[in-house]
Amino acid sequence: MTAIPEATVRTRVRVPLRLGDRYSVDSELVTFHGLADGREHLAVVLGDPDAGDAPLVRLHSECLTGDVFGSARCDCGPQLREAVERIANRGGYLLYLRQEGRGIGLYNKLDPYALQDQGYDTYEANAALGFPEDGRDYTAAAQMLAALGVGSVDLLSNNPDKAAQLRELGVVICEGVPTGVHATPHNLRYLRAKVEHTQHTIALKSLSELAG
Repeated sequence: MTAIPEATVRTRVRVPLRLGDRYSVDSELVTFHGLADGREHLAVVLGDPDAGDAPLVRLHSECLTGDVFGSARCDCGPQLREAVERIANRGGYLLYLRQEGRGIGLYNKLDPYALQDQGYDTYEANAALGFPEDGRDYTAAAQMLAALGVGSVDLLSNNPDKAAQLRELGVVICEGVPTGVHATPHNLRYLRAKVEHTQHTIALKSLSELAG
């Protein structure tokens, strides 16, 4: 198990959320001091995290194109929308992590899109430009959970790397909870690459089934 430096809560503020489809929910936004990577990550407290044996937790990496502009090239926006409602109903935390482009940043995320248009998948395009397939480190997420007094979670994710890193960082994962499958003709190749390259647990349909 990897020891992590201590982080502390900086600010807690109540913020009512209203999403693009008019779904609304009350939340508490939490900021932190001492996060290992120095980034401004955010915890969103939804529902009653103490209602069950373990809170439902989603680690969501920032995706400006998907979360804000509704890009159909990924499933990030629908996953964020799903997570907010499911966590609010169950009680838990959405950790919004400022790790755009699987850790390489917004501009560097957009550059590989041109290669994807030439037939590369998302991981091949990153590698061709000298970037890692996935450069995310979840140390800050583990610090945030510790600062919130959370040692055990039910993890809302299809990504086995998130669970593996959190366990190595001392977080107890009681149950893995899969997200929905938000596949469309526009993002099917992207999702298939997730399954084939990084073993995401996504049950994909074929393009003909999606079209039908």
